[in-house]
Amino acid sequence: MSNETLQNRKTKVIARGQGNTYPIYVDHAKNAEIWDVEGNRYIDFGAGIAVCNTGHSHPKVIAAVKQQVDKFSHTCVMVNPYEVAVELAEKLTKLAPGNSPKKAIFVTTGAEAVENCVKIARAHTGRRGVIAFNGGFHGRTNLTMALTGKVTPYKNLFGPFPADIFHAPFPMEHHDVSVKDSLKALQNLFKVDICPSDVAAIIVEPVQGEGGFYAAPTEFLQALRKICDQHGIVLIADEIQTGFGRTGKMFAFEHAGVEADLMTMAKGIAGGFPLSAVVGKSEIMDAPLPGGLGGTYGGSPVACAAALAVLEVMEEENLVQRSVQIGERFNQRLNLLKTQRPDLVLDVRNQGSMIAIEFVKNGDPEQPNTELTQAIIANAAQHGLVLLACGFYGNVVRFLPPLTISDAVVEEGLNNFTALFESLTAESEEKRKVG
Repeated sequence: MSNETLQNRKTKVIARGQGNTYPIYVDHAKNAEIWDVEGNRYIDFGAGIAVCNTGHSHPKVIAAVKQQVDKFSHTCVMVNPYEVAVELAEKLTKLAPGNSPKKAIFVTTGAEAVENCVKIARAHTGRRGVIAFNGGFHGRTNLTMALTGKVTPYKNLFGPFPADIFHAPFPMEHHDVSVKDSLKALQNLFKVDICPSDVAAIIVEPVQGEGGFYAAPTEFLQALRKICDQHGIVLIADEIQTGFGRTGKMFAFEHAGVEADLMTMAKGIAGGFPLSAVVGKSEIMDAPLPGGLGGTYGGSPVACAAALAVLEVMEEENLVQRSVQIGERFNQRLNLLKTQRPDLVLDVRNQGSMIAIEFVKNGDPEQPNTELTQAIIANAAQHGLVLLACGFYGNVVRFLPPLTISDAVVEEGLNNFTALFESLTAESEEKRKVG
């Protein structure tokens, strides 16, 4: 079977809206490496969009899943619950930042976790409004699209969206949006669009995912905490992409020393099995009435068993610290490219192993180099890489390697990326000279 044959079959039966970055069909994967149906090998610097933090097919995760499936695969946690869900909730409520007593719920996707945060915040406060930030990504359902601060491709053609959703600028130093600017805009919302006493929640990614891997400054998150305390607003930390060691802490809010009222968890939680959670302060989590939260597949026993295994692996293999080490190596190597081509590389940034390189033209932040970014993604497979783009203007390449990746594979992948970058820039220079 060939990749081309499978892509042709896929095009005929799967809607174009559910596209795929690479026409590469996976046969098997191990840790940070993927092999396609033609036997080609790729280094995975995407980890299924930060899902496989413990690598593909970790033996402990596989064993836990097999053991659970041998017992049962589903009963619905809302009908006949099971110990693995209780045990996982116990562990997550202990791991969540802050000293407040906490409770959890389980659902299936990141978008579901976000929607349930909004439901819980509204039930707790009796208020309607939710404030999010420009460039933020919170999901693909109708409500979470409304919260997402980027139109294409997520919101285009899909409106109308729910009311009572408001956006403020997210602080980005390289794009002349300071913390002061963001906070001033937030206060302006309170004066122009919605009274703070009508705001149920403010939701924020501690590091913007689709927005370009911009980390929220500590002073910004601390200021949001103060504003929420002042006005009785629920602060929601969207940790779907940043959680489970990705940023060099178990959760990214720990970098700022801030305790959110509610937080979302998904992606890296269960090693690739569909599971998400909301964890938050007990008195807020208990605001909805019995039956008001949940879902048929939420808290799948198989996914919960996988998540317990993921937590064991993270502790035994010290993956939070490993995330820091991986990020440091990427930072060193990518900054060499910035030194060589400051006209093309605006910035290299990372928190742990949430790493980004942003491309511009002529060293100008106002000239995003979307074309170079697209060319890098389009040619990555030819250099044995799986890469992902992001950014408000689509001019950022993001790196999300499994936290179990070996040093040797890190170096090989970075060598391949350097060769890819240099080949594309050399080709561009040659065309410019000829033209």
